[in-house]
Amino acid sequence: MNNILAIAHKEMKSYFSTPIAYIVIGFFALLWGYFYYAMVIIFDRQSAQAAGLGGPAAADINQQLIRPLFLNASVILLFVLPLITMRTYAEEKRSGTIELLLTSPLTDVEIIMGKFLGAMSLFAAMLGITLVHIVLLFSLGNPEWRPVATGYLGLLLMGGGFISVGLLISSLTKNQIVAGMVTFAVFLLLWVINWIASFMGPTTQAVLNYLSITDHFDDFTKGIVDTKHLVYYVSVISFGLFLTARSVDTERWKG
Repeated sequence: MNNILAIAHKEMKSYFSTPIAYIVIGFFALLWGYFYYAMVIIFDRQSAQAAGLGGPAAADINQQLIRPLFLNASVILLFVLPLITMRTYAEEKRSGTIELLLTSPLTDVEIIMGKFLGAMSLFAAMLGITLVHIVLLFSLGNPEWRPVATGYLGLLLMGGGFISVGLLISSLTKNQIVAGMVTFAVFLLLWVINWIASFMGPTTQAVLNYLSITDHFDDFTKGIVDTKHLVYYVSVISFGLFLTARSVDTERWKG
């Protein structure tokens, strides 16, 4: 465990020693803030219109503000997470430090879990910045806490799945730009795969809908934690890390 934490700490230091961490966190915070402001304005207008038409003065803040906010935030992950994962292995290969890492007294599992934990720590820091808006929302309104908590849980699980896939792609190349572009393409495929399902037969459609990373996220924004969604995300994370381990093991034998 100490070795995993040491690698995770090294990864975090490498992120903040370059502009990557600041760009990613700043970009995410800027877009989250924009969507938050837009959702508040829309919610305020809808509430005023409902009151003017004789309807309830208080609209459903969870369904009309918090849920769209989390759904929009999940779109941002498509763009920011490839920036986090693209350098994890590609930069090690480019700089030649991968040989030192693979010949060190560390197992492949420790290396992979350390890099995964480091990337997840940066992602958690990104989400932590957004808590300022949520605290402000609770101080001024009366939202339910459960959809907020499950929404963050869903973002963490979705981010974990994306990061594990990003680690795999980064381990296959020494070019960060290639790793970033391919990672984004794969993320986008997982995002729109349910669109493709609408043109397929019933069996294929069911399989593709299950593979859709967005379909499993939607319930979290409603305050629902379903076991099948947890199993899906844990499976994606485990499978991505397993394939990364196989890729790193191949690199070790080549060396």
